Amino acid sequence: MRVVVRTVSELCITVGTVVVLFVVYALFWTGVRADDVMDEQIDRLQERWAQEREVRDRGTGEPARPAATAPARPAPYRNGQPFAVMYIPRLGPTWNKPVLEGTSTGTLKKGLGHYAATARLGERGNFAVAGHRRTHGDPFKDFPRLRRGDAVVLTDGTTWFTYRVDRGPHRTVPADVAVVDPVPRASGYTRPGRYLTLTTCDPEWGHSHRLIVWAHLDRTRPVEQGEPEALRR
Repeated sequence: MRVVVRTVSELCITVGTVVVLFVVYALFWTGVRADDVMDEQIDRLQERWAQEREVRDRGTGEPARPAATAPARPAPYRNGQPFAVMYIPRLGPTWNKPVLEGTSTGTLKKGLGHYAATARLGERGNFAVAGHRRTHGDPFKDFPRLRRGDAVVLTDGTTWFTYRVDRGPHRTVPADVAVVDPVPRASGYTRPGRYLTLTTCDPEWGHSHRLIVWAHLDRTRPVEQGEPEALRR
């Protein structure tokens, strides 16, 4: 009997230790690693943008000036590679995340992911982006705090794009793929426009549902003119 009790006790201790280690891994280590990876993605983008500005400056013989017309169409997005940085002031003054092309598991460990079949940043249609609610940096942990009128700001290195939230968070099921349509069903939009859709999982530690936020493009600003007003408050 003593042997049985001792064995069961040891098994309970072992299982408890494994559970604790898993929780530490899920809550702490994946977050630390994800933060480092996302910082690396943003650093890569900023270095690339700086190099591109130098090339443009050498080509004109003078510092780049704000464009009088819309900027030239950028190069195609490359799967798994960063192409923009997102800022959401409502989620904190230092909240910024890289946006990469694609929504594969590996991509979403590095930052936010752009649904490849949706519109490009700032273009007519629906620019849709997904992010983890929990683990891998918890990028959308505070997603439910988003409210109508909140700013979602992105930059691709040449232009600032300021979107304004119109509706959300809207709760739906994963099979509801219409949320990323060019004119998303349930968004309240009735005609084509330049929209942004953000998606994440619900509940926090599950994935039975999705939370959705929709926004419209409010204004753009060349990066040479400095940060948009939404980031200066």
